[in-house]
Amino acid sequence: MERSFAKEIEQLRKGEGEVFEGEGIMAITKALLQAGVSYIGGYQGAPVSHLLDVLSQGQGFLGELGVHFENSANEAAAAAMLAASINYPIRGAATWKSTVGTNVASDALSNLASAGVVGGAMIIVGEDYGEGASIIQERTHAFAMKSQMWLMDPRPDHGRMVELIAKGFELSEATNTPVIAEFRIRACHLHGRFIAKDNVKPAVSSLSRLSEPVFNVGRISLPPSTYLQEKHKIEVRLPAALDFIRREKLNEHFEGSCKEIGIILQGGLYNSVVKALQQMGLADAFGGSEIPILCLNVTYPLVPGEVTEFCAGKTAVLVVEEGQPDYLEQALNAMLRKADLQTVIVGKSVLPMGGEYTASVMLEGVTKFIEGAVPQGLDLKGIGAAAERARIAKRDAAALLGGPLPKRPAGFCVGCPERPVFSAIKLLERDLGKIHIAADIGCHSFSTLEPFNLGNSILGYGLGLSSSAGVTPNFSKRVISVMGDGGFWHNGLVSGVAGSLYNQQDSVLVVMNNGYTSATGQQSILSSKKEGNRPRVTIEKALAMMGVGWIRPVRNYSVGKMKRVLKEAMTTTEKGLKVVIANSECQLAVQRRVKPLAAKKLAAGERVVRTRYGVDDEVCTGDHSCIRLSGCPSLTLKDTPDPLRRDPVAHVNNECVGCGLCAEVADAAALCPSFWRADVVQNPGFLDRFLWRIRSWVIGLPKAQVAPAE
Repeated sequence: MERSFAKEIEQLRKGEGEVFEGEGIMAITKALLQAGVSYIGGYQGAPVSHLLDVLSQGQGFLGELGVHFENSANEAAAAAMLAASINYPIRGAATWKSTVGTNVASDALSNLASAGVVGGAMIIVGEDYGEGASIIQERTHAFAMKSQMWLMDPRPDHGRMVELIAKGFELSEATNTPVIAEFRIRACHLHGRFIAKDNVKPAVSSLSRLSEPVFNVGRISLPPSTYLQEKHKIEVRLPAALDFIRREKLNEHFEGSCKEIGIILQGGLYNSVVKALQQMGLADAFGGSEIPILCLNVTYPLVPGEVTEFCAGKTAVLVVEEGQPDYLEQALNAMLRKADLQTVIVGKSVLPMGGEYTASVMLEGVTKFIEGAVPQGLDLKGIGAAAERARIAKRDAAALLGGPLPKRPAGFCVGCPERPVFSAIKLLERDLGKIHIAADIGCHSFSTLEPFNLGNSILGYGLGLSSSAGVTPNFSKRVISVMGDGGFWHNGLVSGVAGSLYNQQDSVLVVMNNGYTSATGQQSILSSKKEGNRPRVTIEKALAMMGVGWIRPVRNYSVGKMKRVLKEAMTTTEKGLKVVIANSECQLAVQRRVKPLAAKKLAAGERVVRTRYGVDDEVCTGDHSCIRLSGCPSLTLKDTPDPLRRDPVAHVNNECVGCGLCAEVADAAALCPSFWRADVVQNPGFLDRFLWRIRSWVIGLPKAQVAPAE
């Protein structure tokens, strides 16, 4: 695991009246336990990965409550778990990352939403949207509308988040409908506190099992039941949801002294809006705002009465809705027109249609709205000054930098074992020409960026091989598809490999076998080594059982061998799927394991050897091909010490982890022999000191043989 949550898990034991402190994701976990959840499943992915890490590490504690946790194979499997709540009064939860996860889970979710639930069913979605996201820019809102599931967007306050999760289960049970609760990155990692309640042992659990099954044909998603389910959604479930949301006051109305205007916002954006108002002098440090705010903790369905009551008597209302399309703005306009209210709804005309609503974006948009509405009693000059100060600060920062902020694209970590594979492909292209690369979701997707620029498409997690199916028969040379071991087990084996074999595709697949789903924090998968032992199932065995005959495992860092194997796969006369398994553990996981052990040995006075690589300044020609072919962040430039040369020389900085890629690339590409390797020995023994003296004497011999000038 990326991190231990042992201390945080102990906090989950806190009971009635105790103060709970921690990250938002811990508050969400505690809320699930306080709500009496019986089972939880999920698939890792930012920003809710820590939820799964906590549950996985805390299974002993969960067992005391009778709560079952399932580390699901993918999001579809996690969503299918919620079937337990269809016929039985069992509360269940599933979690995954945003729209990409919801898309994978969509089949199960659609059937779940149609059949309805008896026990509360909640989906915790990490709304990974905006500049901090690593995914396509879409919102969960559309899926909730499409399948008639209620969508919560809780205000980022620990106490309110915990309360709303409990109410979400009640809403689900009162309306027989699954509820989605979306949490942005800021909410998941926000630190705060709340007063805890006792954890609730579920009435039905592994400690108190059911004895008889329940059969109800009306809950089966087949005609004629599906026709009645559709009718039930509109005639019974939706009115029940509107009534519950209003009765339980799930949405919040914050009064303000300025009655002419107001702000309606998604709950998750509340803190950002209040911060913008504070900068304008319109809100205090405790969130008290002069402008009335309607905070929508439930963004679907909207309660018409709440909206019309808030807007009545106001000349203009700002709708703060992040992303597109503008679902809320359209819905609010329709509601007001039906109610014959002439309040002007302002939204995307002052705020961007797409992109994350950062602090500066929010300040600019709210300022434009207030200046356009011209409400009485507000100092417009002072309000505009706040936005102007922000613009000046941004301009001054650009002036200090000599231009706009440089882009910082994502890249591989120092020593990443996936980088040498793409170095080998770059070298292979020197021999075979440009190759179509069907890329995939995961760390390896960074190969599409500089300096490699390898990857012509990305279609979905584990879909690298499937995405090449239309290219392969129409291309002059074989296509290389890339897939991680996480993507292999998530979707790649049953879709890509099975499809390729069935359709007899003549293609090449590279599986990055680094031991984990690394991009989300080194969560274990089926082929991970279990506590240093052999993996449960190897990728080689799975491929062989599927019928793949051409399988070549290669150590990633052996760039020359990797190139030779890839060339064989691309040029062999053997038809069919050819799989190269690139084996090397994620370097982050290696360093997290090795560094504490080394520190412990040093403290105990034991011998520790650390490998370092460097560049001989006198040999380096300044060509920099090594940098273009490896792209390692620890391989950089420095001024040449030779006064007769101008070009900077390559330099390995102190971030180097000793993976050896730079030297491997230099050798495989027949570059200049400027790289050297050194083993740094700490707490050396007698033999180390003796060998060092011998080596120093040998190295010094050539200098001793040169006669001094007269």
